[in-house]
Amino acid sequence: MSRPQRILTALCGLLMVGCQGGMRPIQAVNQQLSRLGDSESASLSRNWLALIASRSGGRAQVQLIDRRRNAPVQLQGLNRPDSLPISVAVDQQGERLALVRQRDDRSELVLYRRSIQTTQPLAIEPAGVPRRVSLSADGRVLAVEVSRSGLWQVDLLELP
Repeated sequence: MSRPQRILTALCGLLMVGCQGGMRPIQAVNQQLSRLGDSESASLSRNWLALIASRSGGRAQVQLIDRRRNAPVQLQGLNRPDSLPISVAVDQQGERLALVRQRDDRSELVLYRRSIQTTQPLAIEPAGVPRRVSLSADGRVLAVEVSRSGLWQVDLLELP
């Protein structure tokens, strides 16, 4: 092997080692998540992780994990027995959660404020069927995927 080939091979090897070395699981949070059962639709923002989790045989619920304490946070009034969460997003303060949920055979978009433990329905204009949400870090802008006439579109909503 020529000198340039050896140098190139060495550089490629170093690059591959560098890419693998920095990633490691966050064990405390992962253990907490495994206790929740099946989970999906994760949203990570600063010290908060929001997701939809369901234990085997149980119904799906929105969960909020405080990553500083590695513990779930109560979400009074959010998880209703007559609804099925589809997508969730959290702001960087863990104060606002945006949620798409199925209720009475229709999808609805709601905003949950943790400090006052209330949900507020959000209207989509023009009307459509929401599917997935993403919330800005400050919780003031919501991106929502909406189906209208068989086409998927993304709407941005300014929140109060």
